[in-house]
Amino acid sequence: MSEKQLVGRVDRILVVNVARIGDTILAVPVLKALRARYPQAEIVCLAHPKRLEVLQGLSCIDRCAPISKRSAPFMAWFGQQYDLALVFGHERALLRYALRASRQVVALPSGDPRLDSRLLVKIQDQGTLHAVHDRLRWLSAIGIPASSLRLDYCVAESERRVALDWIAKHCSTHRPLIGFQIASFPTKAYRNWPTGHFKALGQQIFDHYPDAQILVFGDKTDAEAGGALARALGPRCHCVAGQFSLRGTLALMQNLDFYVGVDTGPTHLAGALGLPMVAMYHCLHQGRYLAPLDHPAYLGVVEHPATGDACSVERTMVEISVDDVWKHVSRALQAVAT
Repeated sequence: MSEKQLVGRVDRILVVNVARIGDTILAVPVLKALRARYPQAEIVCLAHPKRLEVLQGLSCIDRCAPISKRSAPFMAWFGQQYDLALVFGHERALLRYALRASRQVVALPSGDPRLDSRLLVKIQDQGTLHAVHDRLRWLSAIGIPASSLRLDYCVAESERRVALDWIAKHCSTHRPLIGFQIASFPTKAYRNWPTGHFKALGQQIFDHYPDAQILVFGDKTDAEAGGALARALGPRCHCVAGQFSLRGTLALMQNLDFYVGVDTGPTHLAGALGLPMVAMYHCLHQGRYLAPLDHPAYLGVVEHPATGDACSVERTMVEISVDDVWKHVSRALQAVAT
């Protein structure tokens, strides 16, 4: 795909990214590159109202605000406000909004010739890429290089203090402190590692590290399974699933010595926090396309063994053994202990 030249000054930039938590945070390298290329520009990111919080406090943007396919038709009817807009996703309502709001728009083709003819660049398919590189296509199309492949997340000072108080009350000074993210979202439950496997892993951790503490993460739908896991592992395991907001959960995560999780939004955010971690991936969503890039700490990527035509939603994560995960946990915790 040949590069297109931007026309005129770029003083205000709009990024529209309405997606799940993981897909929202995976676009952060795009925001970083825009900030590196245009350090004086105002960069505004519009995201799903329920995902917006993962962008709050990032230094690479000036402002974030909510948008949805329902609110977009009522926005930007009073003239163009931006010099450049990047639109991720296929929602035509969001694309129409960007075309009203910005004089230059980079987006996927919508299939509507009237809309697509107004785009500065129509992003073309380049096959299967890592999720970060996939999003960076929007910038390479206009000649802007990546400045970093790492994700990023910002814990507020008030959130940090609340998390430290909770840990001091429930975990004392016992270490290592390890986090388990036990489930993905319900529509992708085939990505979940069995709770029994998490229990066996927790028992191995406690056998080797008698002072270890485990926090079980998840949302409200995971509270029952998380609570059962905590009871099975005993008083050194604490279920916090559904007890904290997403940002409160991430403030707790920031204090972990190690993180173990399935492929889901909080696992991408654990990568953004730079935690030593092991992540497990189903064969339909391979880690080589999703795991953190340029990760600053220990990273264990455990892939489901099925490949090619043998892979389907019927191939469960039970095929990833406890030993497969324990070898990464033990290596990382040995480093923490020394």
